[in-house]
Amino acid sequence: MRPGTPRLLRGINDRAALELLLSHGPLSRTRLGELTGLSKPTASQLLGRLERAGLVVATGVSEGGPGPAARLYEVNPGVAYVGALDVTPSRILAAVADLTGRTVGTGELPTPRKAGSSALEQVGTALDLALAGPGLSRDDLARVVIGTPGGFDPATGRLRYARHLPGWHDPDLVARIAEAVGAPVVVENDVNLAAVAERDSGRAHGVDDFVLLWADEGLGAAIVIDGRLHVGATGGAGEVGFLPLPGTPLVRNVGRANAGGFQELAGGKEVLALARSMGLRARTPQAAVRRALETPGVGDDFVDELGGRFALGLAAVVAVLDPALVVLAGGVLTAGGERLLDRVRSELAQLAVPRPTVDLSTVPADPVLTGALHTALALTRDHVFDTLTDRPSPPAPRDAVTTLPAT
Repeated sequence: MRPGTPRLLRGINDRAALELLLSHGPLSRTRLGELTGLSKPTASQLLGRLERAGLVVATGVSEGGPGPAARLYEVNPGVAYVGALDVTPSRILAAVADLTGRTVGTGELPTPRKAGSSALEQVGTALDLALAGPGLSRDDLARVVIGTPGGFDPATGRLRYARHLPGWHDPDLVARIAEAVGAPVVVENDVNLAAVAERDSGRAHGVDDFVLLWADEGLGAAIVIDGRLHVGATGGAGEVGFLPLPGTPLVRNVGRANAGGFQELAGGKEVLALARSMGLRARTPQAAVRRALETPGVGDDFVDELGGRFALGLAAVVAVLDPALVVLAGGVLTAGGERLLDRVRSELAQLAVPRPTVDLSTVPADPVLTGALHTALALTRDHVFDTLTDRPSPPAPRDAVTTLPAT
């Protein structure tokens, strides 16, 4: 154990104060002292130290209370900015946030399949779109987190489980992106990032062991054990689309086919095929689910069948992991709402001995992008808020990071 030196204790108090300023908003010296348990003189010294370091700024005075107005302080939002991207085969969403977590810029870029449009160029263009709104440049970014289908194998640097994402399988791609962006880059599975958003601000907040099942065009899951993401030895934990299931054709050479039993049972194409077999016409699997909810009789049969399919795959996952909570997320499952949720719950209770709570995601929009921002902010705050590091701090390493640190 490190001895409680005055310098170490100051660093601990500094970090506690910064976290309180983030969670509570602007605070006075008196209020900060009450929340930290520090005396008024010590709280004043702490704020003075953080203000000189550029980490906090005075933001006005309190109003409406008895006595003289007190100066208020907040975390300096401009100390650092972070970038986040959600990459799919059809588009890239990008966002930039300041250190307080406020999103200051967004952008969206279609991802054309035409020759000459590389993944590196697409990432740079999408990021520049998000930076343009607040008048920032890549030099302002402290870190970028990118969510993609599949997962990057930390041993090889290659993207696995995502053959449908062209241009992203170069083992040097992440390092090249980091060099082009000029900041450290983390690339992580999109469903894992959705689980980060769920853990930090959604239904799974405060839950240490949960599984998030994502159903859209593809199927995936994220696994959180003891509050930490489990990504697996090759980044492939949670690739449940490849899960063999009873009653489905056995898929061999799954890496080449980019499919497996669960995907062939409840993936986007199969959702559309099921709807069409019942006379429900739609262009997307999400629209098929919505159409079913609006169609009495045959729509009820569709929901029952689809819910049973999802429950079958979940039963295998639950039998192995025994989570406290299963979160249903992604376009197909959220489109089904409470009716599809109820069907999954009831069928899963018949198929598995463990009885986890099963609920819908409560992250309101863009969960992958939200999780990427949360991850980038957590990593950047760890660096920026380390007041034990003599300033000016050395530049952060530009090496690519390809696994999501536990938080």
